[in-house]
Amino acid sequence: MKKILICMGSSCFARENRENLLVIEEYLRTKGLCESVHVTGSLCLGECSRGPNIIIGETRYHEVHSEDIPNILDKELIQI
Repeated sequence: MKKILICMGSSCFARENRENLLVIEEYLRTKGLCESVHVTGSLCLGECSRGPNIIIGETRYHEVHSEDIPNILDKELIQI
């Protein structure tokens, strides 16, 4: 099962991870991946100055904006 960890600390949350979570959830629903991807929130990933931060598997993504999410998830979750 693939894991997505999304920082929900105050800095990342205020800087767009609130919206990013909604985009991730919609993407997973649309692609039928809800059962094979586990999304978890984290209070702080310790990289506030580089946020919003998301970790997918072992890969860390920084300065993630909602328009970036589909391309990131395609790369990480869809076998091309």
